[in-house]
Amino acid sequence: MRIFHYWFALWGIVSRELLRFVKQKERFLSALVRPVIWLFVFAAGFRAALGIAIIPPYETYILYEVYITPGLIGMIQLFNGMQSSLSMVYDREMGSMRILLVSPLPRWYLLLSKLFAGVFVSILQVYVFLGIAWFYEIQAPLEGYLWLLPALMLSGLMLGALGLLLSSFIKQLENFAGVMNFVIFPMFFMSTALYPLWKLQESSEWLYKLAEYNPFSQAVEFLRFALYGQFNQQAFIYTAVAFALFLILAIIGYNPSKGMMKRKGR
Repeated sequence: MRIFHYWFALWGIVSRELLRFVKQKERFLSALVRPVIWLFVFAAGFRAALGIAIIPPYETYILYEVYITPGLIGMIQLFNGMQSSLSMVYDREMGSMRILLVSPLPRWYLLLSKLFAGVFVSILQVYVFLGIAWFYEIQAPLEGYLWLLPALMLSGLMLGALGLLLSSFIKQLENFAGVMNFVIFPMFFMSTALYPLWKLQESSEWLYKLAEYNPFSQAVEFLRFALYGQFNQQAFIYTAVAFALFLILAIIGYNPSKGMMKRKGR
């Protein structure tokens, strides 16, 4: 296989995912409606109840809407990663990935290309959401929007790899929704997306520990600091390690001679 074949496969998978996203306008709207409602309704209702002290990367007191914006960005990527994995369950059974997975290209490369396709779509959704938030007067420094791009790549790859790992355990499409309910909501609510860690520590020590070691929390903090032009080294390392771990396990899971595909008799 030559480099051209690898590039052609990557471009084909990414462009197909982008075309599917463009044609399915309800998917685009649903991806935006969820965080917009949380920003306009949920944040307004809890603004008085959940005061935010001065914590990094913020240099002054902030509104609750400003605090949860990075968490809502993480929400977009979390739901997009899981939805991309949902499409992987379908594609693996009777879609395009069924053909690609038996092509001469390495399986790990095909799975990574699928991840890049999902991340590309989620980045488009994030910047549209940030544009809406800008008119709502939730504005970060201009350079922060540029710093945010590599952070979105890493966090999107980590969350997409987690979804890909979960999809390797799913045999039927009908079983996927139940599994997601035990992953998406615990990861989102037991994180720093909606409240800082010190707030959780005041209420429950064990909940504080769960949120502290939650990969989604680290991804949100990485996005939060990047949006304000700062680099959170701990969150970066944690997110990068989690991505590598999830990706390796997903590749093993999709290996017909070693992973879950073999155990299911495929």
